[in-house]
Amino acid sequence: MASNRVGDMSIDELRSMIYQIVDERTLKLLPRRASPRSVKEIMDSIDRHRIKPPDGSQSNVELIREDRDR
Repeated sequence: MASNRVGDMSIDELRSMIYQIVDERTLKLLPRRASPRSVKEIMDSIDRHRIKPPDGSQSNVELIREDRDR
């Protein structure tokens, strides 16, 4: 980079510096290794662990309407 001060940089130089910093920080946030599970396995796990209300219980809309009408 040619300039030492941000005020002396061109728009392109500033954008380049910002992109570089964002890329570096993004890489630090990413997991070090990919999950060994496939997307299908993960989605199946979510389905298995989802809370299922008992049969005959009120729907979310019914619960909200009940609270609203109180």
